[in-house]
Amino acid sequence: MRRIAPVVMAGTLLLAAGCDGGGGGTSPSAAFDPATCQGGTLSVLNQGGISHLDPARLYTSGGGNIPSLLFRTLTTRNRQQGEAGAKPAPDLATDLGTPSDGARTWTYKLRDDIFFEDGTPITAADVKYGIERSFAPELPGGAPYLRDWLRDAAGYQGPYKQPEGIKAIETPDDRTIVFRLRKPEGDFPYLATATQFAPVPKAKDKGVGYEAHPISSGPYMVESYQPKKSLVLVRNPHWSTKSDSLRYACPNRIEVTSGLDAAVINQRLVTGAGQDANAVTTDAVVGPEQLAQLGTGGPLDKQVARGEFPATYYLAFNTKKAPFDNEKVREAISYAVNRTSVVNALGGSTVAGASTTFLPPQKALGYQPYDYFPAGGTGNPAQAKQVLADAGLGNLSIELTHQNDDAEGQGPKVAAAVQEALKQAGITVKLTAIGTATYRDVTGKPATEPGLSLQYWGADWPSGGPFLIPIFDGRQIIKAGGNFNLAQYDDPSVNAEIDAINALTDQSQAQARWGALDAKIGKLALTVPLAHEKDVYLFGKNVRNAVPDGWRGTYDLARISVK
Repeated sequence: MRRIAPVVMAGTLLLAAGCDGGGGGTSPSAAFDPATCQGGTLSVLNQGGISHLDPARLYTSGGGNIPSLLFRTLTTRNRQQGEAGAKPAPDLATDLGTPSDGARTWTYKLRDDIFFEDGTPITAADVKYGIERSFAPELPGGAPYLRDWLRDAAGYQGPYKQPEGIKAIETPDDRTIVFRLRKPEGDFPYLATATQFAPVPKAKDKGVGYEAHPISSGPYMVESYQPKKSLVLVRNPHWSTKSDSLRYACPNRIEVTSGLDAAVINQRLVTGAGQDANAVTTDAVVGPEQLAQLGTGGPLDKQVARGEFPATYYLAFNTKKAPFDNEKVREAISYAVNRTSVVNALGGSTVAGASTTFLPPQKALGYQPYDYFPAGGTGNPAQAKQVLADAGLGNLSIELTHQNDDAEGQGPKVAAAVQEALKQAGITVKLTAIGTATYRDVTGKPATEPGLSLQYWGADWPSGGPFLIPIFDGRQIIKAGGNFNLAQYDDPSVNAEIDAINALTDQSQAQARWGALDAKIGKLALTVPLAHEKDVYLFGKNVRNAVPDGWRGTYDLARISVK
């Protein structure tokens, strides 16, 4: 998944990232009690607007956590702080599913105390229909995995064109749903958190018009919605904490306002005038002005939440294009990079950390430390020069492609940092900017992909699979465009290991194997990991329990209060 990276451009800020309690912060407030937290209005101040509110068109149950207030899914994030929060948990289902046939079949039993906002019981058929809608070309944008994972479903065009449905999804009774896959998938409980697993009552479906008022299965329902502008949520009277202990649903009302400037959002959160004292944001990371105030013991330290979304900033090589088809060139660049300057360009050590591995340093992903091309904190130009000399290469000139703005951490500032570091190793770098709107189109098509580009990758769920598979599985190479395997790397032994790990349902075993695979691929210098993402979000002074979970790196709107 390519989440918009929460980058703060702030020169050379190098602040220590700590854990701040009080007022909610990054540890639960002692005054917070989920049994007595109900009441008040929560304001959500955002930059980006919600373009679509149809669960079929939402990519995951993330979306700033807003969709999860409306839609329950078969499983959900465990919504806990730290490592526990990086695991799935039952939601509409009674457990994480029962695998059989070597993880090619997954069976779920639904709870019997789950209802839509109109009081209608939620059935397995509603879940199946919701999934089938996500295949409709009229409703693009959802997670693509099921089209590949389900048996004989690749060509399905949704219930409007093919009302017979997907045969690989069976509903033998109202409380049972069975998925038959074409290959083993041990990560299925993670995928079942995606909003395409939200139930949709067929009788209420209005096709593309459904999102004007989607039928809620979560703690809140829609009072009003203006795409990209505003969303107002009120309580769903047929939701109960007895059937959903993970969502606390404290506020009585949630008002989302979009289209605001990030600096304005942060200033409003700091000032906390009127209703802004009860405000949060799901997409405006802390700005340079506020960063400078953190860690001083001041009042703002009690209004900050720190987490880590699993994501990596990196240099991507096109190994089909000279000189990057030469492994020694790739190794030399790996030695030459100055990760301190990259971290500074991203906003400092509060919002980014230096990385030498493709997997970010999170246990849930299977992180295994390695550093095959030690560059220290500021680069190793001498070793880079030696590698090039030993290979008979000198006066190397290359081109680095980047986005034309810094908003996503792939822009001019990071590019300039890389350029200067490579200059110290005798490598001349020409910088070429491409508009952000078309960047993925150009770099993601093998025919137009440059030799070297700045990239960012974030995982759809906290596991090594969605991190390594799109980038290094040779069967994922897409010639027509939308390709993420930018090295165009295709090793049958790596592909086979991916299949073997996918068949594991024991996540501890899978983690060890993903980490080992990352370490194996890392020796080839197919990418140069630069930094991993850190997240810093402010919240209003009346907000409580703003605790980042181990999955998304930010606080969960379903668990905070304003009372």
